[in-house]
Amino acid sequence: MRIPSVVSVSRDDRHRFSKPVVDRIVLLGGLGIEGDAHCGATTQHRYLVKKDPMRANLCQVHLIGVELYDDLATAGWQIAPGQLGENVTTRGIDLMGLPTGSILHLGGEASIEITGKRSPCSQINGFQAGLVKAVFGVDESGRTQSRAGIMGIVLTGGVVRPGDSLRVTLPAEPFRALIAV
Repeated sequence: MRIPSVVSVSRDDRHRFSKPVVDRIVLLGGLGIEGDAHCGATTQHRYLVKKDPMRANLCQVHLIGVELYDDLATAGWQIAPGQLGENVTTRGIDLMGLPTGSILHLGGEASIEITGKRSPCSQINGFQAGLVKAVFGVDESGRTQSRAGIMGIVLTGGVVRPGDSLRVTLPAEPFRALIAV
């Protein structure tokens, strides 16, 4: 069994679909990732700003498990960390199975509270035609579920690098399933 860890980190100061991989990111409490276009206390996602510019930013940090990329590779897709727009690519944690309110501890300082699932959009097909369908799976009850990652807000700032450990603190029960934010 692998120890849960950070595989890669990415950020971009512009609103582009893919984010370039960097050697470290700096998480800022209550805001997001320093130098990332989605950093801010209120929403920075362009389509959400149009709806409500004062909406709380529940999407400060986007995380995807590298296990998704491994699964997609077996189906012939070639995707590298950061290419689906995530800030943190992880290994060894079932991100999609975490309940809302879980806290991810990254490295020795930073922590992120999980707010919900990423809602995959047609931009994924702009990256690679047909990919949006491939990022969906079927759960135990036969329902179609997104596997496009989870979103969170920064509780505690700090530097995060590839190779950093990950640890999860679950919220109090009853657990609330992740929904799209």
